[in-house]
Amino acid sequence: MNDNWLGQVIEPIVDPEREIVDPHHHLWRRPDWVYELDELWSDTSAGHNVVQTIYMECRSSYFEEGPEHLRPVGETKYVQEIAAASAADSSKATIAAIVAHADLRLPELDETLDAHVEMAQGMFRGIRHAGSRDPNPEVLSIPGRGPEGLYEDPAFIRGVQRLGERKFTYDTWQYHHQLPALTKLAAQCPDTTMVLDHFSTPLGVGRYAGEREAIYTQWQKDVEQLSKQTNVCAKLGGMAMPDNGYGWDKQAQPPGSDEFVEKQSRYYHHMIDCFGVERCMFESNFPVDRLSLSYHVLWNGLKKIAQAYNEHEQTALFSGTARRVYSLQP
Repeated sequence: MNDNWLGQVIEPIVDPEREIVDPHHHLWRRPDWVYELDELWSDTSAGHNVVQTIYMECRSSYFEEGPEHLRPVGETKYVQEIAAASAADSSKATIAAIVAHADLRLPELDETLDAHVEMAQGMFRGIRHAGSRDPNPEVLSIPGRGPEGLYEDPAFIRGVQRLGERKFTYDTWQYHHQLPALTKLAAQCPDTTMVLDHFSTPLGVGRYAGEREAIYTQWQKDVEQLSKQTNVCAKLGGMAMPDNGYGWDKQAQPPGSDEFVEKQSRYYHHMIDCFGVERCMFESNFPVDRLSLSYHVLWNGLKKIAQAYNEHEQTALFSGTARRVYSLQP
């Protein structure tokens, strides 16, 4: 999908030997868009030294029958089989872990977690039950499905706490205006390692179009407050989605890494300033961000942003933090 358009911008690879663990990508087989191992390898083999990846749930290949609370386990089965195939070629990126989905509010949560553990064959690391919800989903190209008040739901809070008790991680995707609610949730779940995806998705379409500076100013303050919850980590990436409002997906040609850095580097530096490199990890969010830019351009941009940090810090950002948070062996 969109290979010809992305192929208009080809760049020399920055720092090609640097080891990368990509902690956030998806896989799916849809009628209009297939992104499975061949497509993933095409991206991860485009010049950067991507050695491991982590699969992030996206409601792909659920079981169509059986109890509702166990249907997400079909996604784990689908990914585990692809991951096993990825391990057969040591010259390419290996899918090393799976973050799956479960409804954390349900009384059958432990049964669902146990089923994921069994199906993943050692690869299960945690759950993403995303909270993303906006009052005007009709203007979003990828609207979130979070129910209203999810983070305040006592059953949900207990579910997040249960993940920590079982040493599993909790990921969430949400929008910029939900940061205060996530901060309150994190304070109630101090023993659960929580991972914020995509900078909390600062929106730039619909009623948010033209409000980027005001949103950024408030986002800075809200991120600083969230970072005081030491159980929270952050994935830095995923801001090339159409709903971020940069319009790259509508341009005659995609952006290069310098334009990417110019538009977005301040978000990265602020997040790193607040959380520190030991709680930050670069991510691709592919293939969703592939709607706007190519994999090799994205990681060139991330490497240019990372030049502000020393070697130890860069290692943490590109691989170390992801390996520690998701318990990966090199």
